Amino acid sequence: MKNNQILIAPVAITAYSALSASGLGCAALYQDLQANYSKLAPLSLFNVPFPAYVGEIKQPLLSIREQLSDYNCRNARVALTALNDEQGGVRAAVEAAKEKYGAHRIGVIIGTSTSGLYETEGAYGVLLDIGKMPDDFHFVTEHAYQATGRFVQLELGLTGVCFAISTACSSGAKAIAAGQRLISAGICDAVLVGGVDTLCRLTLRGFRSLELVANQPCKPMDKDRQGISIGEAAGLMLLEKCHAENANKMKVLAVGESSDAYHMSTPHPDGEGAALAMRNALQLAGLQAENIDYLNLHATATKINDRMESRAVFNVFADAVPCSGTKGVTGHTLGAAGALETIIALLALQHQFIPGTQGLQKLDEECRCQVVNEPVSKQNMHIAMSNSFGFGGNNASVIVAL
Repeated sequence: MKNNQILIAPVAITAYSALSASGLGCAALYQDLQANYSKLAPLSLFNVPFPAYVGEIKQPLLSIREQLSDYNCRNARVALTALNDEQGGVRAAVEAAKEKYGAHRIGVIIGTSTSGLYETEGAYGVLLDIGKMPDDFHFVTEHAYQATGRFVQLELGLTGVCFAISTACSSGAKAIAAGQRLISAGICDAVLVGGVDTLCRLTLRGFRSLELVANQPCKPMDKDRQGISIGEAAGLMLLEKCHAENANKMKVLAVGESSDAYHMSTPHPDGEGAALAMRNALQLAGLQAENIDYLNLHATATKINDRMESRAVFNVFADAVPCSGTKGVTGHTLGAAGALETIIALLALQHQFIPGTQGLQKLDEECRCQVVNEPVSKQNMHIAMSNSFGFGGNNASVIVAL
């Protein structure tokens, strides 16, 4: 194996948990991925005047305790439910880290694109009806981007660095990058990172106005794909500095980032920014393209984005790396996608399998990269990459290792 110089130290992933349309916990997510089973269904949370298949969380959500009731919104409840997933053990891992490092040495970085916008929409509906906002609506602690991260920090009794990242669909991946940098710089010993996003009218209507919402479950990389199916999710990971006690844990090796700024909502047609993010990740980790055993594609199922990504992947990997897009299972979870799909990459390594591309029937002839249709077992996988590309060319590629 030919390596370059490692430019950033790996960090250990000591716990991780997911909540999505597949349900609570990584076991539920893995079950759907292994079966290549779509959880996309007609929207039921609220009404929109057009067909919309979404990845809606049907799992009952935990209630916010009275002391933090000002933070009560769907986004915070989704985050709380994922945080308390006993199988994932994130909350227990945070408590152990507090004992080891102190609450002031643990950061919180949450990526989101919606935050509490669902509640804000309801509050403005009340304003239109009665001429005033509801008394129990709190803009700063529900709507604002930092609200969910701040809620998680208070819920866990942490006092370290806390901020939000909102770079559209790469938010969750960039939270991972920021967490690794805080640990590398010695600012934190551990950082709770991830993404949390929930369904709301603005995102559905907004993507519809761009003619990007499919009227059927999405079909990533398919010749006849029509557009995205929006989902909601939380993906949470506790990152810690590497030491003897966590030497056998999975690792974040590096996160490559780029910002091509080609267009407000459209990526560069040749995927220049996407390719740069992948190459930056490889360079930071001291790896070559041939070291990647699996690539989780961003694969939104829009005409332009999938074409762009397939070109970018081919430019970096040719057709040598197996890759797949998993949004046909969960939907496009926007600000949570980068974290959720990094967890999917971890599951691929943990269970030694390549997830399928749910919804794919006939591969677009312009796609020259090695897209896997149905799930397959693959032994001796050690390193995986996950792509997340957001509006404005906010690109991130996360590399994780077994």
